[in-house]
Amino acid sequence: MLGCAVQGFSQYKGDDDGILMQKAAARDSLAIADAVNGWWTASMKNHESRIAWWRDAKFGCFIHWGVYSVPGGEWKGRKVGGYAEHLMRKEKIPRGEYAEKLIRPFNPMEFNAEEWVKLVKAAGMKYLIITAKHHDGVAMYPSAIGDYTIGQSKFKRDPMQELADACKKAGIRFGFYYSHAFDWEHPDAPGNDWDYNNPGGDKDLFGGTNWYDHHPELLPKAVKYVNEKSIPQILELLKKYHPDIIWFDTPHKLPLSENIRILQAIRAVDPDVVVNGRLARSSAVSFGDYKNTADRPAEFYPVEGDWEAIPTTNESYGYSRFDNSHKPIGFFIQLMAKAAAKGGNLLMNIGPMGNGLIDPRDTVILHAIGEWMTRNGESIYGTEEVKKHEQNWGVITRKGSHEYLHVFQWPRNGKLVVNGINTIKTAALLDGGKTLQVKKLGDARWEITVPQTAPDAYNSVIRIATDGKEEPIVPYLLSANGNANTLLAFDADLQGKGWAFGDGKAARYYAQRWTSTSQTAAWQVTTDKAVRYKVRIKYAADANTKGTYRFTADGKGNEYTVTPAEKGESIVEQELAEIALAQGNHTLQIAPVEIGGKELMKLFEITLTPVQ
Repeated sequence: MLGCAVQGFSQYKGDDDGILMQKAAARDSLAIADAVNGWWTASMKNHESRIAWWRDAKFGCFIHWGVYSVPGGEWKGRKVGGYAEHLMRKEKIPRGEYAEKLIRPFNPMEFNAEEWVKLVKAAGMKYLIITAKHHDGVAMYPSAIGDYTIGQSKFKRDPMQELADACKKAGIRFGFYYSHAFDWEHPDAPGNDWDYNNPGGDKDLFGGTNWYDHHPELLPKAVKYVNEKSIPQILELLKKYHPDIIWFDTPHKLPLSENIRILQAIRAVDPDVVVNGRLARSSAVSFGDYKNTADRPAEFYPVEGDWEAIPTTNESYGYSRFDNSHKPIGFFIQLMAKAAAKGGNLLMNIGPMGNGLIDPRDTVILHAIGEWMTRNGESIYGTEEVKKHEQNWGVITRKGSHEYLHVFQWPRNGKLVVNGINTIKTAALLDGGKTLQVKKLGDARWEITVPQTAPDAYNSVIRIATDGKEEPIVPYLLSANGNANTLLAFDADLQGKGWAFGDGKAARYYAQRWTSTSQTAAWQVTTDKAVRYKVRIKYAADANTKGTYRFTADGKGNEYTVTPAEKGESIVEQELAEIALAQGNHTLQIAPVEIGGKELMKLFEITLTPVQ
């Protein structure tokens, strides 16, 4: 359903009498785009100018901080797992009790905006986004709209204003996270099914996810919420703090038309503020300035255009005293390089404690990243992707005629072979500037003599000067010196219809919906000498995953049976027969022979390790 009459979009009113009962148009963004005529096109005229700073920034800080940060994943003496910022929903805390026990006593006297921003800047982050209102509905500033605001707390300061001022002083771009569609305190908003019996919650009431299709009589309530709280608070944030960016989440909780109406209200007040892609989107169109990938990524699925990933230091976004799953420093340094190499930004999350101090576990990670960025930031800021240039040792970023080789696996023999570069005029370590010897091996292939020991434990960067021309697309050069070669499904040539990608998390960076024998996954590879490889395949399977497949090199290979899980879904690592590859180009392929269950497998990767 359209959440309000399209004629009423520009007035931000949401006329109950004008609700259109056109089911097909509810999620059809193209139909809605037509309905708003030239507005969408006009709003994108200054897109390039408003997003330029964001593209250059590459690395930002996401901060989840709210009244939920005080309990930090604990409620009434019990540990509460999962996202700590979801405490209210997970424990089904009544609106009144949440206000009494968390909002009113909130008093983070250790909060110091300038210290936060100083730490963020030292980490090399160029923009900061803070939760002005998360799903619990609490405004983390003294909002004039409603009573669910820290204006009702013991803390008689405005942390959002203090952060905005500190960012401006430090030259850091500033913005807000605002949960526009999911609000657990408002009686008319989607999400709270324990106080109000509303749709959009864990009980999947009124038809579940697409409740507005199944129960159009509930639409006036959602429109009322958007009119009374969502739009007024968003405009309040824009007019009071003048943010550079505003970041939204969970748009599926509202019909697309309501999300579009919110975007129109934003653009009417501030045509220059950057808006992320989680305000209004569908399978056809994203109405934001850029796209967001899934939460907590480990790898990145292919995305066209501008995009941003949002990892967090552990697994929770809000502070959790129990979550000690903080990832290694090298994970983030390499993840940032991977994002930049694919044309994306990294917005890394931290969860400050309820007293206003940054979690010391996060501080350690930020300091270490900052040290690396001080020496190597040139290889990240303002760079762009070099398309289809997977290397067995790392990734490549580019800025003008300079390219930056991010070497994760340092060559044991002191010879770094680079594939797919037209011209290398000079090469030098970015940290320290030591000049390196370069030798041409053949068309678009070079050898760089490097120190025996890697200059950096996580990511050593070499800057090369090139001719600045577009680089050729070449096969993946397999390592023959002992390092394993990992070929991701995300980088495969996927043939046939129906493919989809997992969200990129550590347990879901796979290609899925492998339901037809006409679907194949292939990789073009090359070797600089004859090599024999051990082969291992990694995939996810459940009890309904059944079938057989052939793994081939240049059309020759063997047939294998998929290993199903006994229950649930499990990750399988299966050893395949060794393969011998002659010097030159080759095609590696996985093709189904028979699919006996709902899909063949969910493919993560294949790994080829040279046999010594």
